[in-house]
Order: sequence, then structure tokens, then C-alpha cells
Amino acid sequence: MKFTDGYWLMRPGVSAHHAVSVADAVVTDDRLTLYAPVSRVTKRGDTLNGPLLTVDCWSPAEGVIGVRTTHHGGRAPRRPEFTLSPSGESTVRIVREGPAIELISGELSLKVDTEAPWQLDFSGGGRALTSVGPGGTGFATDGDDRHFMLTQLSLGVGESVYGLGERFTPLVRNGQSVDIWQADGGTSSEQAYKNVPFHLTDRGYGVFVNHPGQVSYEVGSESVGRVQFSVEDQSLEFFVVYGPTPKEILARYTALTGRPALPPDWSFGLWLSTSFTTSYDEATVTRFVTRMAEADIPLSVFHFDCFWMREYQWSDFVWDPDVFPDPVGMLARLKAQGLRICVWINPYIAQKSPLFAEGMALGHLLKKPDGDVWQWDRWQAGMALVDFTSPAARDWYAGKLRLLLDQGVDCFKTDFGERVPVDVAWHDGSDPERMHNYYTQLYNETVFDLLREVRGEGEAVVFARSATAGGQRLPVHWGGDCESSFEAMAESLRGGLSLGLSGFGFWSHDIGGFEGTPTPALFKRWVQFGLLSSHSRLHGSRSYRVPWDYGDEAVAVTRSFTRLKHRLMPYLYRAAVQAGEAGTPVMRAMVLEFPDDPACRFLDRQYMLGDDLLVAPVFTEGGTVEYYLPAGTWTNVLTGERIPGRGWRRETHGFDTLPLLAREGAVVPFGAVADRPAYDWADGVTLGVHAPADGSTAVTAIPLPDGSGEAAVFTTRRSGDEIVVETASELPWNVLLVGASTARGGTSHPLGALHSCPAGTPRLTAHWS
Repeated sequence: MKFTDGYWLMRPGVSAHHAVSVADAVVTDDRLTLYAPVSRVTKRGDTLNGPLLTVDCWSPAEGVIGVRTTHHGGRAPRRPEFTLSPSGESTVRIVREGPAIELISGELSLKVDTEAPWQLDFSGGGRALTSVGPGGTGFATDGDDRHFMLTQLSLGVGESVYGLGERFTPLVRNGQSVDIWQADGGTSSEQAYKNVPFHLTDRGYGVFVNHPGQVSYEVGSESVGRVQFSVEDQSLEFFVVYGPTPKEILARYTALTGRPALPPDWSFGLWLSTSFTTSYDEATVTRFVTRMAEADIPLSVFHFDCFWMREYQWSDFVWDPDVFPDPVGMLARLKAQGLRICVWINPYIAQKSPLFAEGMALGHLLKKPDGDVWQWDRWQAGMALVDFTSPAARDWYAGKLRLLLDQGVDCFKTDFGERVPVDVAWHDGSDPERMHNYYTQLYNETVFDLLREVRGEGEAVVFARSATAGGQRLPVHWGGDCESSFEAMAESLRGGLSLGLSGFGFWSHDIGGFEGTPTPALFKRWVQFGLLSSHSRLHGSRSYRVPWDYGDEAVAVTRSFTRLKHRLMPYLYRAAVQAGEAGTPVMRAMVLEFPDDPACRFLDRQYMLGDDLLVAPVFTEGGTVEYYLPAGTWTNVLTGERIPGRGWRRETHGFDTLPLLAREGAVVPFGAVADRPAYDWADGVTLGVHAPADGSTAVTAIPLPDGSGEAAVFTTRRSGDEIVVETASELPWNVLLVGASTARGGTSHPLGALHSCPAGTPRLTAHWS
């Protein structure tokens, strides 16, 4: 929200007041409290008839400093609040030397000069990070008597800002006005399904605004050298999170707000949907599944979208008997073929459904202030919302889903949760403005917790559209409604990379686009991209996304890249474990992996998949792609071509390839099984060794399926032309020296030299030439 009219003036009706100095500073063992007047105080009488801001500073965890500015402190506490996990061990030190006070937490510090004009300086690792200067701490009122707290943090020359949730606008946020406000706006607008009040910059820090309601950001868009955030409230709390690297920033931020649960291994396979408004019944589903098997396209999950339920009665979780007369038998038949089952749900209940009357009688539906149930006719006629602030309503809703799990359903697509009204009264008295954004968290927690209870730890997964801060704990999320176009494919990727830079580890999108019907070329390019994402789903709106609808070559491309993803499972699942352990996303913006390469700060049409693989999707009908390679020698995993880095590339690819490149020295594990994602990844694993430097060492861990440890660990060293690989694994394993010209003890392979090691082999010595 903008308050000024250029540099000199305020907007009509706006009055602003900012801290100008420190009137008093109170230091305790672990907290610094500053009292800041908003006008100059030169004599005793100047202390009368004016505001005094209270600014509390503390540290909830090492490398994190919190600042809370309060105008009027008499407001009752507002619900809901984000669930935070402070470290519990205060490492803060407060040093006072004359007028200077410094609050130190690890390598991060906050310094204030109590005798100078108002300024808070943040430093990390001995280097200036950002500051709150004159005009940077205060409040504003408008002509409607609304009261806003605001903070401005300085931006350095060339400093780039990222994050704020899944946003489809340019990846670098500089110059953008962003409202943290849940909306159902598709992928082609400035609105977002997943709004997260957290941003990070390429200068070594991030900032989390601890306010679940609307937060308005001006990212170099009001004052071009500052990031401003404001809330309609009497207080504003934020945390500065030190890195210094982007990965370390995410690690500290997700330690505070939560890290994702590890999705089950089967969820990484291919999902196929009925699509949305298409015509389908059990015969259609059976035909799809049979045809996929005949085409040798491995399928892991079948998804039933909205019309599995009766028209006008969503969501009451009752199968439409005219379409699916024997749901239990149907699900059993599908599961006998090795499939998992997903069904669509949302948190709304239509008036025609018997659940409406039941929920109303029990008091489980959201009400207006006058006590009537809140309703409207969008989406479903007369629909109401489940009030998840009521524990009884959560249990009631979960109980309905439990019946579906008993029938054989394995997971849920938790759609919607964005257009939550504010003219309502919540069961627990929550503030409606705060609950607008936070509702999705309660909704998805209800579903995820049920899945974890019934299916077991490590078996819970949802396919969620909306989220807020903390939503990363409940994977997976997908990008929402996109058009069937190359432009929408690219904007979807931007959204996914932005979400990853906001602390979310797992992300998917509708392969082929949701609205419209893709051309065969678009479908095949999107299949490549989709199967090189953490999670992969074929889904549309008015048309099917079965590969044969787009030609024989589309079938071949889908088969090839599905099988490739399955073979990459030991690599991908290790990246998944990293997401749970450190908050690093599986799909990574280039700036996350290469923060010291200036060119990577702006790249939003390519990404790193895990630590070592670069993916540049093809966004053109003719197959032309432009991408950037950081320093080092890169190897195309599909063709074996070696490419020198630190420069731009322009290539043309058929539908069987794209730029999928291993970085220099990468040892990428490929599993031995291609027809499913869940298998013993260490048994027969092939280590793809890519251009290791002389003297280098690489450690490759093959994770256990539950993420609890390693099934095998391999250490690869190069000395001269000698490659030594060592392991304690008792299983058979292989080494592929990608790009090696001769086998010298191994066998020739299209990509290099292959060495096979029988079970129990502890050491391999090979030669690179």
C-alpha cells in the first residue's frame, strides 16, 4: 500500500508519523526495548500530546532478530497466529557502549545509536545488510480512520528481492506492489494462491513479517531504494533472518516456521486425472488405465476430479451412483493394478447436500455476525464454509474423509481455500481479516493430520492449491489454473521457483495446462518439464490429458520421461530429504544454487533439480531454447555432450531431449528400475560420474525410502586419470564414466564407459581417458 504522493507529499487523507529518535532504551538479559517519539523532543513540554512508539528487539534463534513496533498496546490479542518454533536456546548478547547498543545473535547484529536520529542497522558476518532509517518505522492513518503500521528496510544498489509466495510475475520482485491476500486468480495475474510474507535478497538476509492477515509490500515501488511492508493494525512484527547464503536463509526461516514432511516415494510417480468438466465414468477410467499399461507408460496415482460427487452437492464426499455405482469395487480393481487413488475435495458444502443441514445443526458452518450461516452461489449453489476454527467441526469434516480412506482412497487434492469472506464471525473469535489468509492452513492441516493418522507417518500427501507461511509443512502444492500455452508454462515455472524461495520444498503443475487444449508440441514440452518436477500430474479442465490424444510421439515422450524420472528416484529422493532437513526446495531457482554468479540472479526459465542437475524447459513450438550455464564443464545427461560453462547457449531440441545437464564433478545415482518410483534404489544403482576435477572427492548417499538414513554411501575420488569409488554396500552397483572415451576394464556405453561391480564389491578403480 502506498502512502506517499512522490517524494514530498502524502496521498489525500493520509497522515503519517515516524520514529525520529530514541527517548529511552531498556536493556534486559535478552531483550532491548526502545521508546521512540515521532517528533523532535528538545524540551520537557515536547513529550506531551504526541505518540511514543515502543520497539521491542529480541532473538528467537541464532541468526534471527525480531523487531516489534507498537503504537497503542491496549488491543486484545488477535487470532490466529502463525505457529513458530523458536530454538528455545537464546544465544543473544546485548552490548552497550556509551550511546551505542548492539543486540547480537550469532553472526547477525542489530545496532542503534540512542543519541542519533532514528536508525536500526542490521549487519551479518561483519557486513552491513540493511537498515531502518528515517521514515522507516511508524504508522499512518487514512481518510477512513484506518490505522496502519509500517516499516521500510533499505535496499543496496543492485540488490534483488525474491519470494513472497507463489507469484507468477517476474521472479525478481523489485518494482512490484504485492498484497499478501489469498485469491483465486489463476497463473496469469498478479494475484496468488499461496501468499507468504517472507522475502529474501541476494545480500545475505531474509525478512519474515509475522502477521497472518493482509500485508502490503512496496518492493522498491514507493521508495525505490526500500522495501516497505505495512499492516492494518496497532503493531507490526518482523524477523530479519541471516544467511549468508540463500540456502542458509531458508534453513533458518524454515526452522522457525516449519519444514516439510517427507512425501511417500510413490507420490513421485506419474499422476493421471479424469480432468475437470470432461465426461467420465468407471469405463472411462478403466480405459485410461488400461491404455496407459498397453502404452508401457508407468502410472502411480489415478485422480478423480470434482464430478466423482453428485452435481450441486459438493463437497459431501458421496460418490455419484449414476456414474460410479460400485466405488469400493472400482477402487479395489484399480489398486490391484498397483495404483494409488486421489480424489478431489474442497472445504465448502453446497446447500443441496444433506451435509449442509447436518453441519448447520451441529454449528460446524461459518456464520455471519448475526448468527446466520454465510452463503453464496459461486462455485456451488448456496454453499457454506466449514469453520475449521472449531475442533468439533474439524473432527466432523475429518470423519467424513475417513470413510473415503476406508473405501481405498489414499490421498486428497485439497482444492480452493482462497476466497474466504471477512464479513463473518468465527467459532473461536478469530479476526476475519487474519483468517482470510490462514483458513487454508487449518483446512490442509485437518486433511494432512488425518492421512498421517490413518495411513501412517511418511504416507501422508495432499495436492493443495492454497497456502500461507507454514503451509510448507503439508506437501504437496501445485500451481493452480494455468492456460494451455507456452506463456502459461513459463509463468507456472516462475511461480514454482518463487514458492521454493519462500520455503516450500515440493511443487507441481498441470501438465499441458488447465484451461484450453494444448497443441501436441506444447503437450510434449510440458511433459518433459512436468516429469522433471518434484511431482508430476496430467490434468486439464475441458479436455483430457491422456498422451494418445496428442499423437504417438506424445505417448513415446511420456513413456520415456516417466521412466527417466523413476530411474532418477535415488537422486530425487535425496533432494526430498534435503527439503525436510534444511528447507532447500527440490526445484531451485538458479540464484539459490549459484548466489555468487550475477547472471543467475534474474534467471526464471531454468532451474536446478536437486544439487547437480540443471533443467531448461523448452518454451517454443519449434524446439529452440536459450539458457545460461554457470562456470564449469556441464554434461547433457541425455546425450553425453559436454559443454563449457559461464555463458549463454541457444539450441534446438527434438521432443526426446532438452537441456538436462549435470554440473562438473556431479555423481548422479540412477536406479535400476524404470517402471515404478518405489523400489530398492541401492540395488543395482548406477553412479553417473560427470567430469570430475583432478583431486576432487564426491560423496553420494542413496536414501532409505522413509528418509531415516542411507541405504548405501559411495565415495568417488579422482587422482590424475584414476577414478576410485568405495562403498560398504553389499548390493551390486555400477559406475558410468560419462564422456570417457575408452572403457579400460569396463564396457562401452553410448554415454561413456560402464563398470559393473558384483554384490559385496567394496572398491572400484577405473581410468578416465
